[in-house]
Amino acid sequence: MSQGRLMVVDDDRALRETLRDHLLELGFEVLAAESGSGALNRIADFSPDLVLSDVQMPGMSGFELLGHLREKRPDTDVVIFTGHADVDGAINAIKAGACDYLIKPLDLDEAEEVIQRCLEKRRSARSAGAPAEMSPAAPPHGLVGMHPRMVDVYKAIGGMASSDATVLLQGETGTGKELVARAIHESSSRVRGPFVGVNCAAVPAELLESELFGHVKGAFTGAAADRRGKFEAAAGGTLFLDEIGDTAPEFQAKLLRVLQEREFYPVGGDAPRRADVRVIAATHHALAERVAAGTFRQDLLYRLQVLEIQLPPLRERRSDIPHLVRYLVARAAAAAGITPPVVPPDVMAHLAGREWPGNVRELENVLTRATVLSAGPALTLADVAGCARHPSGVGVAGATPPPSEAGPATLEAVRSSVERDHVRRILDEVGGNKSRAARVLGVSRPTLNRLIRDHQLVAS
Repeated sequence: MSQGRLMVVDDDRALRETLRDHLLELGFEVLAAESGSGALNRIADFSPDLVLSDVQMPGMSGFELLGHLREKRPDTDVVIFTGHADVDGAINAIKAGACDYLIKPLDLDEAEEVIQRCLEKRRSARSAGAPAEMSPAAPPHGLVGMHPRMVDVYKAIGGMASSDATVLLQGETGTGKELVARAIHESSSRVRGPFVGVNCAAVPAELLESELFGHVKGAFTGAAADRRGKFEAAAGGTLFLDEIGDTAPEFQAKLLRVLQEREFYPVGGDAPRRADVRVIAATHHALAERVAAGTFRQDLLYRLQVLEIQLPPLRERRSDIPHLVRYLVARAAAAAGITPPVVPPDVMAHLAGREWPGNVRELENVLTRATVLSAGPALTLADVAGCARHPSGVGVAGATPPPSEAGPATLEAVRSSVERDHVRRILDEVGGNKSRAARVLGVSRPTLNRLIRDHQLVAS
């Protein structure tokens, strides 16, 4: 019995045939096409459950094919794959109506997982009688990284674009919650309205209500005139409430009313005002634990987490660190009006091995300081290392390694140790999948096999 009908669309013959043969072995009915127009000519007769299409093709692009299918055959799901691993592509694919997004070179195991997930979603939607989702495209900015967990974040942003529901962002300090909030705003229908951010932890508790809801003249000592609050300032746009987990229970009760009734009272006022805003809240706290401790209202948590995104800490997406390093060094150099310094492999490996408790914000601070103060054309370990020690045990930047009977390690030995730890860490991160590890490391499969063999990591 067929597992489903799939169409593979790609102008790369080798990839097209490899994927087709793999899917046939899995029990799918498969039709391959080398162009978007060719796919459209045959799709009516084949009637696939799912189309897997490349983006860059001669003539009709994958996004144009997706647009045709969403208009003419909205019951046909589409998975987009591309060799260009960029944030906008992932978000725009989901916003444009794709079921999922894959990065080339394709990992056949990952492709199989995505296909099964899309087909299951299709079956569930049909049984529930749910229509397919459609939404316009608009790219967000400022997010860097293509680790699978970050790709999930980008997909979530795209999926939230057509909604006005409240969003809760949870993640450690420095993981980029405000960047994600801005990306949601810039991807939504409210993009022409203002994006207003408030750090709730930075405003004294007795002033937070006035800061958000405003006040009328004479409401309290010093209120010499009416003052508009952030809810009014964000009208027609998005209000970002950072560190919502640090607010007092009294304020939480008033915020809950605003989210329920979509109206608020300025401090000292007796007439309600409408709150035409989308609220995105963020916290580094585990709010469920705060609810259990009695310091956060459970009913407010329910109101905030209508939609939710969990941002991964940097240590759990180490494969993104080289991309972040290059981006942050270039940005720091541009701000300082200097030529970006080179980041040698040993420095990059050291940065990828650090724990980064402050996440991307800490990495940015280290790289900004190193870029501005570096004395040469290339960064050194001394430039980028604080008082931390590399997980391999190699001391850097003032941290002296323990003496050994053999004497100090040579530079080549240090580099080899750092390389071994980095390759092992990436292999662990991708669950031993060599195809994905090679892609993350930016090397070929034969090179990865050589590294595994040279460092005696696992049997090749």
